[in-house]
Amino acid sequence: MTSAAAPFGRALCAMITPFSPTGDSLDLPGAQKLADHLVSSGCEGLVLNGTTGESPTTTDAEKSALVRAVREAVGPGVPVLTGVGSANTAHTVELARAAELAGADGLLVVSPYYSRPPQAAIEAHFRRVADAVGIPVMLYDIPGRTGVRIEPDTMLRLAEHPRITAVKDCANDLLGSAKVISRTGLAYYSGSEETNLPLRAVGGAGFVSTVANAAPRALRAALDAYDRGDVAAATRHHQRTLPLVELMMAAGLPGTVTTKALLGALGLPAGPVREPLQPAATEVADGLLTAYGELVRQS
Repeated sequence: MTSAAAPFGRALCAMITPFSPTGDSLDLPGAQKLADHLVSSGCEGLVLNGTTGESPTTTDAEKSALVRAVREAVGPGVPVLTGVGSANTAHTVELARAAELAGADGLLVVSPYYSRPPQAAIEAHFRRVADAVGIPVMLYDIPGRTGVRIEPDTMLRLAEHPRITAVKDCANDLLGSAKVISRTGLAYYSGSEETNLPLRAVGGAGFVSTVANAAPRALRAALDAYDRGDVAAATRHHQRTLPLVELMMAAGLPGTVTTKALLGALGLPAGPVREPLQPAATEVADGLLTAYGELVRQS
């Protein structure tokens, strides 16, 4: 399931955080049910408490509780990573240590946001976190949300740290990513579904996907075909996912909102989103369900 090139597996889901019907508490049994469903549907690893997991609106205690519950549900053989990023280095270190104690196999650490630190400060931040724990770190490069990029040259330096092993890549810079992949042992995971196949083709490890909450088999099929050497089939599988990817990720609503709408329509645990996010309208959910059904039919 894992290898040196893909230390957490290839097909990872950026899992939502199911909430109670009122949204004021976690639905831990629902999270366990969803985690088990995702693994049985082809996900090789799970990433909790990230952007899709609504980490800005969950408490530190809720983050740890979710890790413990999912760890119990999927057992020790499935990699479980968790987001510990914040705008505060000291708080990020606290979250990282708590995640390790809760049973996480790895950490997803986003660039410090809002304050827009320079590259030297970003590098120091990641090193502080990696120095504080004994489990691997996946850097999360998503400048569209954080306001800052982890520049390729910074990645090259950070790759020297023994616990910084992977990158969730949402920078949309294939040249920069290919440069780092070619010169380091960092495992690059696509964080944008439209780049899943292109990144794999230049040496990427796989994906960390929001859309995998709903369609893990379809997304994984493209990687499986590519790894078999059937590039034409990989391209077909990849292209079939694009209508659903566009509706879920590029139609004006956050991916968390569209994912929870679709999972609810499919009868899977989800619950509401927490404010400031707002639920999707009924017609949005209907459109997502139609696109999902078409993808299933073609697969």
